[in-house]
Amino acid sequence: MAPPWFRITTPLYKNTGSVARDHLASERTFLAWIRTGLGFVALGIAIERFSQLDLSELIPPSPHQGQGDRTLRAREKEQDKEQSQMLVGALMGLGGGSIIYGTARYFGNMRHLERGEFRPAYHGAAVMAAAVAGLAGGVYGSALRRRRAERAEMRNDE
Repeated sequence: MAPPWFRITTPLYKNTGSVARDHLASERTFLAWIRTGLGFVALGIAIERFSQLDLSELIPPSPHQGQGDRTLRAREKEQDKEQSQMLVGALMGLGGGSIIYGTARYFGNMRHLERGEFRPAYHGAAVMAAAVAGLAGGVYGSALRRRRAERAEMRNDE
């Protein structure tokens, strides 16, 4: 016999009051979590693919560029690759987490609606907002650090 949480057939409810409307709203919310998760995953894949491009081959080296400059550029390139890998990992984690949370929330809501109950999703929304804000803050901080390093390098070159 199948476990009680795994149903072969879907339940059939009488459409009294807002039963159908509630279940359809829960399904739309589930699909929104799935779309959000897939968006994070797609962005992570895009960043990973673009980070593999070597655009330095398209720009010819400066005639007065020394060996130290090349070493510095190689180090910066390696650091950029590490940062993009961290960003890709965070996006994949957010995407997978969104899909898992949305699925668990959907089936939890279905059980609650069967009993005529409803529990708002305070924690899921709060965690998602904090994770996205943290990711955005990390990317912004990284961009600021890079900008400051470029300015300092320009001042040293003068």
